[in-house]
Amino acid sequence: MNFLSTLFGFLFRIGYLGPLVMGVLDSSFLILPFGNDLMVVGLVAQHPQGAPWYVLSAATGSSLGVLVLALVSRRLGAQGLRKIAGARRYEKLCGRIGNHAGPAVAIGAIAPPPFPFTTVIAVVAALHYPLWRTLTINFLGRLARFTLLAVLAVRWGESVLAIAKSTPFAWAMGVFIAACAALSGLSIWKWLREPYRRERTRTAHAKTA
Repeated sequence: MNFLSTLFGFLFRIGYLGPLVMGVLDSSFLILPFGNDLMVVGLVAQHPQGAPWYVLSAATGSSLGVLVLALVSRRLGAQGLRKIAGARRYEKLCGRIGNHAGPAVAIGAIAPPPFPFTTVIAVVAALHYPLWRTLTINFLGRLARFTLLAVLAVRWGESVLAIAKSTPFAWAMGVFIAACAALSGLSIWKWLREPYRRERTRTAHAKTA
C-alpha cells in the first residue's frame, strides 16, 4: 500500500511523464483498475490547459506497456499462457477472439474493468496477430477513452478535486491500493516464474531422455 501510494504521489509530481509511466505499468503487469484513468482525471482537473498532453502521454504509455506484454506473451507461447491465465479461461478467450483480434483489442482499449484487458492482449499476441496493428488499435482506443475522461474532468474539475480530498475517498483508495498491490505482486510473480518453470521442465526431460 505504501509503495503504490508513494508511486501515485511521485507520478503526479512529474507532470506529463506521470501518465506515460503509469500507462506502461497499467497495460503490462501492474493490476491497477482505473489507475491511469484516475491519474488523467486528477491531473486534468488540476491543470486543464495541459489536457491534450496528459491524454497523449497516457495513450502512448499504454501502447508501450502493451508492447512489453505482447513480446513477453509471444515468448511464453500458448502453453505458458494457459498455465498463467488458466486453461479454461485461455481456451474461452481464444474461441471468442478467433478471427476478431482487432475488435477485441479495440474493445479492451476502451472498455473499463472488469474487462480482461491484459489477458486479451496476451492471447492476441500468442495468436501472432500483427504487433503493429495491436499497438495502433490500442493507441487510438486509449486516445478516445482518455480524451472523454479529460473532457469530463475539465467540465467537473472542482467537484472531482473536492471528492479526492474527502476522508471517505482517502480510505477507499487506501483499501483499493492495498488490494491492487497484492494482485499485482501475484501477477508479476506468475509471469516471472513461468519461464523458469519451463526451463526446469526441459532440463528434467533432457536428463530422463
